[in-house]
This record gives sequence, structure tokens and C-alpha cells, in this order.
Amino acid sequence: MKILAIETSCDETAIAIVDAEGDEKSARFRVLGDALLSQVEIHKAYGGVFPALAKREHAKNIVPLLEAALEEAELLREDAQALSGKTRAAVVALLAREPGLEEQFLEFVGECEPPAIDAIAVTEGPGLEPALWVGINFAKALGLAWNKPLVAVDHMEGHIFAALAREAPAEGHLLQEEGALLQIGDAEMPVLALLVSGGHTELVLMKEWLRYELVGRTRDDAVGEAFDKVARMLGLPYPGGPEISKLAEAARAAGQASPFTLPRPMLDSPSCDFSFAGLKTAVLYLLKERTGVGGAEKRHIAHEFENAVADVLWKKTARALAETGARTLVIGGGVSANAHLRRVFTEKMKEEYPDAALHIPAPALTTDNAVMIALAGYYRALRKDYARDIIARGNRALAERR
Repeated sequence: MKILAIETSCDETAIAIVDAEGDEKSARFRVLGDALLSQVEIHKAYGGVFPALAKREHAKNIVPLLEAALEEAELLREDAQALSGKTRAAVVALLAREPGLEEQFLEFVGECEPPAIDAIAVTEGPGLEPALWVGINFAKALGLAWNKPLVAVDHMEGHIFAALAREAPAEGHLLQEEGALLQIGDAEMPVLALLVSGGHTELVLMKEWLRYELVGRTRDDAVGEAFDKVARMLGLPYPGGPEISKLAEAARAAGQASPFTLPRPMLDSPSCDFSFAGLKTAVLYLLKERTGVGGAEKRHIAHEFENAVADVLWKKTARALAETGARTLVIGGGVSANAHLRRVFTEKMKEEYPDAALHIPAPALTTDNAVMIALAGYYRALRKDYARDIIARGNRALAERR
């Protein structure tokens, strides 16, 4: 089954085409085409993602990325095609709110054959609703023009499947060679997922495929949001997570112990919930107490902040592992790329939960991408979980997905 996947939840526009086979217990995926364009440089001036600008950039870039992904997958066949008057009118209505996209879309589909795909998967949420709607309406328009069914995918669900995916043996390097091969086949239930990103920090339990229960969540800031805010306090550029990580790793490499101590919010509370607002505020007060912060002090603060984050994330996850009896732990989302977090969880799982499996995504799959949407979309397509209509769900929790 060939899945064309679309991701526009935040500031990455991504299109992927994946050829999948197998069932829920054992599936293999060949990445045929993968096109992604990040807007990070555009949003740096705002210190974060500006929704209206993200929406505009998605609309401008999504057709060229679709063409690039189809060409890479060798599924682009030029041939004049005429849409019926009814279909054309429906497409125009769908894309009316995306300036310039209607013209690009009609020109593109009018010059190529419908590709040999079986379904179109698209992110329905969570995310920035203006950005989500670009991808959703684009998917609907493609479904009409090409007569293909649609699959609605939860963005956080995509991160879970990205973490579960492994590179198949002797098949080259993940996402670095044409036709990279992935597999999902060793996920012992129940699966506990720690989802950490700029907008989310939550623990979700999956006892059976595609059914989720919320175990814990942040009560205020998401961990990625805390990284960005602390980085801004330290005068570091956006996005802040990688910048803090660089400073913290430099302090560790130099063998420097931090002279500062920051709190570990809710560390010993009886729940699996998180809180990062107090940690962020503690950094603010620390900086206010000092007349100036030089390079060495910035490294120490970044080091202690990252240590505090990792301590809280591990302690809460360990509590959830004990309470749920999960046999597999996955870590997904953009913050899963953090080197210290990966190191801590790898070491702690070996020491304290040696009988449970740990899955952390390959670096190329930690950030928002369309491959992860294709993986999750395939599992839903196997159940014929096709969508008659899709709406943007900016704030819906994964555990609410049915």
C-alpha cells in the first residue's frame, strides 16, 4: 500500500510517500519520496512561530514539495488532465482561503496523471490551526482530484510510530539513501509513550494498537516551550533547545560542575503530571540576582537547567512505568533529539528496567516530518479508518482520539 502523507502542523511543510506492507504486528516501510522545508530561519525574528506567516509559507511551498516527493518516488507522470466542472468548483472552494495555492494546485494536477498511491494521510492536529488547515484542505483537494481516500492522523501519534520504527538490517542509513527501509515489529504491549515537544509534554499508554490512555501531562508549560523561554532569557537564538544543549554539553565536556541549583518541580508528587513553569521562573530569578551573565555562567545555567529537566522527565516516566507495567517505552517529539535526555533514559532503563524495551527515534525522525504521518496513516488505513471529513483540531489530546 502506497501512502502519500502531508504534515503542516507548525513550521515544517513536509510531504512523504511510503510503500508499506504487513500487519500491525509486523510492518515494513520503504520511503520512496521525502520532501521537507523548515521555516525556522523565517520565524527567528519573532522568537517563535508566527501562525499567520507559517500558514502563508505552507500555502506557498506545498505544491513544489509534492512535486519533489512524487519525482523522487518516480511517480510523477506528465499528461494533461481535465477536472470535471463539479470537481474544479469543489477544489476552488476548498483552497479559497489560501492565496496563490488554488492556481498552483490546478496547474499542477492539470499537467500530471494521478499517481499510483492508495491513500492520502494528513495531520489533523494538534498544532497551529491556521497551519493545519492548509494541509487538510490540500489533502481534501488532492483526494477529490485523484479520487483517493483520506486518513486523518494525530501528530503525536505520528511521533509514537516514528519512535517505534527501526531501520531494517543491511539496508543503508535511515533516510539517507533512496528507498530507505524501516520496520515496526518488536513493540511489546503495553507501550508507554513520553511525548516531549514545544507544545506537549505527556505520558500516554497504548495497551493495543491505536488506543490511547492519558497517564500524565504538563500542568503548565511544555518542556520544549520551557527550553525556548530559558534560551531567550540567556540571550540565545531561536529555537532554544539545541542552543541550551550545546552549552550544557560544553560544560560536561569540560568537567565543570554547575555552581547553581535549580528546583525539580513536582518531582516527588504522587502523580505522573509535570510542571515546568516554576523551573523557568527560577532561572528568571537567578538571572535577576546577577548584574551580568558571562559565557561560563551561561554554560553552568544551561547545564543545571537541562539536568533538572532530565531528572523530572525520568522520575515521572519511571513512576508511570511502575504503575502501568509497560513493556515498551518510546520517547517522541522534537525534544527527544536532546543528547542528554537520550543518554539519561538509555542508562536508566538499563539499570532500573532491563526487561523493558526503549525506543527513541532516529535523529531524522525526531522533528516534525511526513514520514511519521505515513507510518501512522498506514496503521489506520489497514483498519480502513478513512475520514469522510477532516477538521483541524488544534488542542485535542491524543488520548481523546477514537
